[in-house]
Amino acid sequence: MSDTTNIASAAAGVDLYEHIAHLLYTTLPSFMLAAIAYIVYGTTGNLQDVTTPEKVLSMINGLENIYHFNVLMLLLPVVIILWGSITKKPTIPVMLLSAAVAIFNAIIIQNFSLHDVINSAVNGFNVSMLSDNTVVSADLARLLNRGGMNSMMGTLLICFCALSFAGILSLSGALEVIINHLLKFVQSTFSLIFTTILCGLTMIGVTCNGQISILIPGEMLKDAYTERGLHPKNLSRTVEDSATIVEPILPWTAAGAYMAGTLGVETLSYLPWAILCWSGIVFAMIWGATGFGIAKIK
Repeated sequence: MSDTTNIASAAAGVDLYEHIAHLLYTTLPSFMLAAIAYIVYGTTGNLQDVTTPEKVLSMINGLENIYHFNVLMLLLPVVIILWGSITKKPTIPVMLLSAAVAIFNAIIIQNFSLHDVINSAVNGFNVSMLSDNTVVSADLARLLNRGGMNSMMGTLLICFCALSFAGILSLSGALEVIINHLLKFVQSTFSLIFTTILCGLTMIGVTCNGQISILIPGEMLKDAYTERGLHPKNLSRTVEDSATIVEPILPWTAAGAYMAGTLGVETLSYLPWAILCWSGIVFAMIWGATGFGIAKIK
C-alpha cells in the first residue's frame, strides 16, 4: 500500500514482498529499540507535567461528533489488507475487496451517499459531504480534506520526472561519471552500503522528496550491487532506510513540517525520540560491516 515501499522495490527491480521481508532486518530492531526506550522512560521518567495538547483533544472530540466509530467494521478493511500482505495474495483483488468493505461502512454505518463515496474515491473526501448542521473546525477540515485518486497524480508525475532525469543522466554518460566517482570509495560491502546511505540522505536533504530520493540512488547504484554479488533487495532496503524513514526528522521536508505543525513540537525537539527514524541507518551500517542480513545473489 505504501507508495515509497512500492517505488523502492520497483527502482531496485525486487519483488515487493521480498523487499518488505528484507526490511525487517533494520526496521524490526529499530522498532524494538524505540519500544524499549519509550517503555523505560514512560515508567521511570517524570511525566507529571505532560498533558494532551488542547488542539489534539479538540480534534478527537470533533471526529467523535462526525463519525460512528464501529471498531470491528472500521478495522475490517485494514485486516483484509494485512491478511493479503501476509498471505501474499494478488494485490488488486485484495485492495478491491478492502475497498468494497470500506464502501459498505461509508454507506451503511456512516450514512454517506453512493455519490459521496465515488466522489471521495476520485477527488478525495471533503467535509462539505457532511450534514449541514455538522460544525467542523479549520484544523480538522485540513486533516480530513484529502485523498482520492487525483491526489496521486503528483506522485506519478514526480516518478515520471525522476525516471526521465535518470534516463537523461544515463544516455548522456553523466550517470556513469557520477557512479564511477562514487564507486572509487567503494572497497567493501560496508562502503557500498555507506555510499548508498549518503546518496539517500543527500537526495532527501536537497530535494525534500522521498520518491526522488529512492528512485535516483536506486537507478544509479543498481549495477554496483549486482557486480559485487549483492542481491538488489539490499539496495531497496538501504534507500528506504536513508530516505523514507528519515524524512520526518528533517524540518524543511513536507513530513517534518506537517508533524511539527500538527503536534505543536519542533522537529529538532522530537528528533532524539524519533528513534525509528534514525536508528535504521545505524543498523544498516552495522549489518553492512558484519555481513548480517546482507543477501547474496544465488
